[in-house]
Amino acid sequence: MKSFRVFFLALLLLAAPLLKVARSDSEAEGVDAAESVQPTEEATDLGIVGSEADAQDFGDENFNPAPGVDTICVFPKNSAKIIPAGLESELLVGVKNDGESSINVIAIKASVHLPFDHSLLVQNLTAQAFNNATVPAAGQATFPYIFAVSKFLQAGTFDLVGTIIYEIDQQAYQSTFYNGTVEVVESGGFLSVESVFLICLGSALLVLFGLWIHGQILNLSKKTKRSPKVEVGTGTRDASMDEWLQVTGFFDRLTVSLSSLVVSMTLPVADNCSLFPPIC
Repeated sequence: MKSFRVFFLALLLLAAPLLKVARSDSEAEGVDAAESVQPTEEATDLGIVGSEADAQDFGDENFNPAPGVDTICVFPKNSAKIIPAGLESELLVGVKNDGESSINVIAIKASVHLPFDHSLLVQNLTAQAFNNATVPAAGQATFPYIFAVSKFLQAGTFDLVGTIIYEIDQQAYQSTFYNGTVEVVESGGFLSVESVFLICLGSALLVLFGLWIHGQILNLSKKTKRSPKVEVGTGTRDASMDEWLQVTGFFDRLTVSLSSLVVSMTLPVADNCSLFPPIC
């Protein structure tokens, strides 16, 4: 069994590096995401998607939502909200302006948080800036947002918080268009790191269990081949057996005595007959 334990510990040590999930700090993740998202030049009546310089001016500030502005979010062809790690994902932000002034859309940004505590930030996603993107009064518009989570992000459920930043009469506002869960999955691999580790661990446990069963079978076969021991010792006799033996011995001695008496009585008669034949 000692060799089995050594084998099991060695297997765990070999599989331990597979469990390590490399995580960079938020700045490195931001750079990763920025490199993976390339702004697209799309000319529309509302504006052109362009540089992120304007978005950086408002990136670290929080503003209140403007009255009369409603937002909605749609994941096109992705109703399950599955986000592959390291790959681009797209969502559409709809803006409805019920106010009296036009809206100048500046940027869209998002961040990833842990689902059980929003104060724990996992990653700041790339902000997407817009130039000349306006929504007239009593009008509606849709804006695309392309983002990518870090390829080192472990698969699981996270909270995605998306915000759109805009101006009305030179006053900055922001509205949260999405605050819900998304499912981050590993991309490109048939088997995840956790799956490989579980397969290795399960295989090791099966091997150890098979070896244990084999040892139990060998021990059982050795026990069945042993010849039974016969113990020889002093037997115990009960009182009835002793009484029977005593009675039998008494009758044997009585028989011997009677036989001797008969023999002794017959000898003189024979002698008398030899002396006095007429009497016999």
